[in-house]
Amino acid sequence: MILLSHPTANQNVRQTALALAEASMLAEFWTCLNWRQGTLLDRSLGAVGRIRSELRRRSFPPELAPYLRTFAWREWGRQLAGQLGWKRLTKYESGFFSVDAVYLSLDRRLARRLTNSSNISAVYAYDAGALETFRRAKRLGLKCIYEHPIIYWRKVRELQREEAELHPEWAPTLGALSDSEDKLARKDEELSLADLIVTASSFSKESLAAAPGVHAPVRVIPYGAALLGQKRVPNDISRPLRVLFVGALTQAKGLSYLLEAVTRLGGAIDFTLVGRRVSETTPSAALLAKYRWIPSLPHEELLREMSHHDVLVLPSLHEGFGLVLSEAMSQGLVVITTPQTGGPDLIADGADGFLVPIRSADAIEERLALLARDRERLLAMQTAAQDKAASLTWGNYRRAIVRVAREVMKTEETP
Repeated sequence: MILLSHPTANQNVRQTALALAEASMLAEFWTCLNWRQGTLLDRSLGAVGRIRSELRRRSFPPELAPYLRTFAWREWGRQLAGQLGWKRLTKYESGFFSVDAVYLSLDRRLARRLTNSSNISAVYAYDAGALETFRRAKRLGLKCIYEHPIIYWRKVRELQREEAELHPEWAPTLGALSDSEDKLARKDEELSLADLIVTASSFSKESLAAAPGVHAPVRVIPYGAALLGQKRVPNDISRPLRVLFVGALTQAKGLSYLLEAVTRLGGAIDFTLVGRRVSETTPSAALLAKYRWIPSLPHEELLREMSHHDVLVLPSLHEGFGLVLSEAMSQGLVVITTPQTGGPDLIADGADGFLVPIRSADAIEERLALLARDRERLLAMQTAAQDKAASLTWGNYRRAIVRVAREVMKTEETP
């Protein structure tokens, strides 16, 4: 039986929990918040729709109810401090209610949970939130499955340092440059303690070649896509191409290169950004005012927003996968992204999407201009993207997770 933990439990974590539960391999699933929709408190927040929408992201399917355990107080503190604007309490790494503090708090709680008398034989945890759990698991002879959904930190620092030199005005958005040495050392120790590493893209796996002390096998399991949207119909050639960006407004996503391309194309496209600012100054409010900007959307509303666009552009410098890529394909968008994402695992370049070099506004502009003028090509690629997404199911993801989990358990049973 496996103990699974993650503080915020995003879509891929939920799918892992469902996979292990369906296979009768899940002992407990630990997270921070479990918001119950339909309760009196949930209904009373109807007048504060934004807050309720945020909390509903932390709801879980009923199949997971028997396994759910929560350790909530610090995450509630983070949410409250954020709503009240108490930034010092949520300051990166050092704040009492920072994201890092939430991760470490749950990690310590899980380490205390593990005992010799439990029926748990393996733990499954995630980057930056597994160290104390893994240390305790090793002392008890338990297996450690480690999901590394991002790019290895040394590669990330290399890319972000280069970017800060190229575009110093965007440096405030490059958060990895402020990671402490203690945090990075913890990440390396987590990797060294793993018996199996799961990652979502070939690029993420390749980045781990630079990690010292890693002896565990690395398995690539791409994330699934959302339910397919409506089939695309021929586009009205009289209207501009509708282009979408989804993600934090950071230069790690290659945002300045996309904005440069969008500026050059002018009225040939309509441009929408969905994502929160990570810096109060960059990109500027004046720049964002030129376009349609939505700071945040619940998942279902994001899928609807996608369905109203033609193209998603995510020109990231580094991305562990980029779940929005497969989700956009499921809604019939042509995806333009870089090889340093999950793109190469998903896209046949030129057929159902485009792969462009990092840091290339010229390449982004060229692909968008092509799709803006050739609407038959656009429709053909949209159809191909949606067909591809039909094979990128969460069911396939869950089956792959069960296979690797059984691989670890079989190793444990081998004399």
